[in-house]
Amino acid sequence: MTHDGGQDETSAHPAGGEADPQKLLTPVLSAHWDESDSYTLAGYRRHGGYRALRKALAMDPDDLIAYVKEAGLRGRGGAGFPTGMKWQFIPQGDGKPHYLVVNADESEPGTCKDIPLLFANPHSLIEGIVIACHAIRSHHAFIYLRGEVVPVLRRLHLAVREAYEAGYLGPDALGPGKGLELTVHAGAGAYICGEETALLDSLEGRRGQPRLRPPFPAVAGLYACPTVVNNVESIASVPALVDKGKDWFRSMGSEKSPGFTLYSLSGHVARPGQYEAPLGITLRQLLDMSGGMRPGHRLKFWTPGGSSTPLLTDEHLDVPLDYEGVGNAGSMLGTKALQCFDETTCVVRAVTRWTEFYAHESCGKCTPCREGTYWLVQLLRDIEAGKAGHADLDKIADIADNINGKSFCALGDGAASPIFSSLQYFRDEYEAHLAGRGCPFDPEKSTAWADGPSSAHLEVNA
Repeated sequence: MTHDGGQDETSAHPAGGEADPQKLLTPVLSAHWDESDSYTLAGYRRHGGYRALRKALAMDPDDLIAYVKEAGLRGRGGAGFPTGMKWQFIPQGDGKPHYLVVNADESEPGTCKDIPLLFANPHSLIEGIVIACHAIRSHHAFIYLRGEVVPVLRRLHLAVREAYEAGYLGPDALGPGKGLELTVHAGAGAYICGEETALLDSLEGRRGQPRLRPPFPAVAGLYACPTVVNNVESIASVPALVDKGKDWFRSMGSEKSPGFTLYSLSGHVARPGQYEAPLGITLRQLLDMSGGMRPGHRLKFWTPGGSSTPLLTDEHLDVPLDYEGVGNAGSMLGTKALQCFDETTCVVRAVTRWTEFYAHESCGKCTPCREGTYWLVQLLRDIEAGKAGHADLDKIADIADNINGKSFCALGDGAASPIFSSLQYFRDEYEAHLAGRGCPFDPEKSTAWADGPSSAHLEVNA
């Protein structure tokens, strides 16, 4: 994907009211991605790298946690849980080792932010790790990286080696006699390992499956010791926050969702890429920056946070893309993976493909997800091929309801979300598959909708 967030303008801008859409961008993490040596220690230092670390190490760990809490940084991995609060949950004085685990197992369909961040700016993560370890009094951190991204793995190993050689990691990283070790672990490509407790099991050498909670990782995580699990972007955002201050951080975004973040814009758009902007920007504004939908086409539906979040339509173009705004619209901000689909896309086909992914990636530990996703795939394939009856529409809704909130982890909820939302907004399209005995978007399989799909979709570029 191309990067479009690297303008020189780094000051904060509100999410609306600007004449020039590009001025809405707030490149921080992505500010220097276009430089040939951005991934090196020298390139990172040239722009103030590791300056925040000196400031953080001079602070008391508890004061540092309070500072991050006051800044309002929320987890960028999907749930949006306050980062400082998660750090605060770690018990102190318990005599056990404390661990920081960075979840870099980016696997959500449509999500592409952590991988380019690690490829172009790995030292922002390493500096954030050292700061976070100082805050939670940890002396060993882990990065769990998706194993297929070998070029990123190589750059990450290089960056870790540079940090060790420069003394940012190693025996005295957190002060005289206070060492910090950082281990990079490559996963084996299981989507379920993006769930934090399944990731911990995998890191311990077990089969990656979610754990029963309680106990929570903050009490008994990696090796049964207190553990913080954070997303890549969450930790990588900490150095800029500490360096420039909590007031600077809160000057961006909204009151409950402050700061900057990376939006992954993909699909049928003119210029897909990473757009770093304040939380609360809208899809309409992001599409204005990216040249809108591909020429001659209109937006039909989109996902605000990857395929596991309820899809939205062209009616939601002005929904603020923060945790509260998207939640009020009936979806979730998730990983901010904005997949945009135009009027040529069959909703049933898209939902079927997503459901096939979840059925394949289900770990099989719980019955609702293991059995439910399998049967959803069978029914959706029949609906797409025009072999199902009208009762099957209610049946897939019923199966999704038996998965949602009843599975062992959030994978089941993610599988159910596209079912519910697509039936809510596009039930007529499902029915057209049945009436035409096949997909109305495939002339060879169906005579339904002879005049083509509805043209009542917003022309974004109008």
